[in-house]
Amino acid sequence: MGVWRRLVPVPWRLCCRAISTTHGIGARRSHYFAAVRWYSQQWTAPYDAGQPTSHSHPELLSGDELFPGISLREFAERRTALRSRLPTESMVILTAASVKQMTDVVPYPFRQDADYLYYTGCNQPEGIAVLDDHAELCMFMPDRDPERESWAGKLAGAEEASRVFGAAAAHPLRQLPKVLPEMLGRAKAIYCDLGLLTPLVAELDAFQTALQQGRVRSLNRYSHQMRWVKSPSELTLMRKAASITCKAMKRSMQVSRSWQHEHLLAATVEYECKRRGAQQMAFPSVVGGGANGAVIHYSRHDKLIGNEALVLMDVGCEYHGYVSDMTRTWPPCGYFTAARREVYNIILDVMKECFKMCRPGVTLSQIHSRSVQLLWEGLLQLGLVKGPFDLFKFYMFNRTQIGHYLGMDVHDCSTVSIDRPLEPGVVITIEPGLYIPIKQTIPEKYQGIGIRIEDEVLITATGYEILTSEAPKEIEEIEQFLGQTMENSKLVEKASF
Repeated sequence: MGVWRRLVPVPWRLCCRAISTTHGIGARRSHYFAAVRWYSQQWTAPYDAGQPTSHSHPELLSGDELFPGISLREFAERRTALRSRLPTESMVILTAASVKQMTDVVPYPFRQDADYLYYTGCNQPEGIAVLDDHAELCMFMPDRDPERESWAGKLAGAEEASRVFGAAAAHPLRQLPKVLPEMLGRAKAIYCDLGLLTPLVAELDAFQTALQQGRVRSLNRYSHQMRWVKSPSELTLMRKAASITCKAMKRSMQVSRSWQHEHLLAATVEYECKRRGAQQMAFPSVVGGGANGAVIHYSRHDKLIGNEALVLMDVGCEYHGYVSDMTRTWPPCGYFTAARREVYNIILDVMKECFKMCRPGVTLSQIHSRSVQLLWEGLLQLGLVKGPFDLFKFYMFNRTQIGHYLGMDVHDCSTVSIDRPLEPGVVITIEPGLYIPIKQTIPEKYQGIGIRIEDEVLITATGYEILTSEAPKEIEEIEQFLGQTMENSKLVEKASF
């Protein structure tokens, strides 16, 4: 008996004792099942909510965090702030992204809609969230499907909507046709993204009636204005994403002399991002050697890179919902030729002048206009153009904006005008470039040169902070960095394929 007491947990002993007591049958049954529940909780696998939680991933999250550093409370505050911007008695419908198929059975990697993620913290497909005066957050979650779970894993259901995401009301998705029409009927205005709305909502008679009555309006301009300025916790994640990308970029520069193929460098930067914690790349990586660097979004990665060529690498990663975006151009051989040095210095000087304009009150449109003026002066200096500014001739060498907003999406908050004065907490990119075509009218030494330099810039109360400064971009820095790599070439792996 003494051994049995030492081996069997206390609750089990209590439940056995309860059965033999003189109390009533109901009391004995209550004690028994309470003990069973306690015991099972101690020995079951970590709670699976379909995404990391502080229970299942204590090394990543703590307390009520849904993302590192972003608590359930911050998500609730976002929803409150959004509703305060909308008319009274209005409602918001947020739609999760769907899983897109590569083939009939093979899905593309899932990426959540930024608005749905921003307001719910749920990074899973198929859900619908509703905000209105009667339920601060009502979530309709996918129905349990054991067959699908056996292939793709668990998705959060109605229970997780309340337990993990803090929903005031939660329903299985199958109940939406019964529950949502009443909510739609009492709303004076309905805000949503019609482009994302699923047929399950769009085909409801109540929604069609609201549409005909003019009660359905676009959510984007309200949501994008809120997401435009980043909170301190968001900026922490963006700094991490930027740091990961910088380190991956530097590693790619180190191996570029030995691994002179576009696809090897693309594989290197993506591997280095993911091994440092990025969940996925923010966009298809651009790795162009030689004249391919003059193709703005080049992503074929099927060319050998000549030893004397330049490499243009435009990459970014995603770290817990927030993305990075940066570009560097360098010569794997370790030095810039005179012509490339000329072009590179022009672009770098334009970038530095644009940095000076990065402060509250200035617009992205104004920075762009200044960059166009300076790039044109650079083209005049190189002898590639003549006379007064000509937009058609300028487009031959550059047809891109100087930058864009950055955050949960690469081109973040697309409905926010580039004429809106910048504010502290806004993150933008500054990315001047020249893409010189191969044409007989252009001096041969410049033909096929494609150079872009891109940094992420945080607008602060007094100016700006460069988030991607860790990766070298001055010519002397790059040549010194590459020179050190060559001196220690024995430390750089050489692949044989």
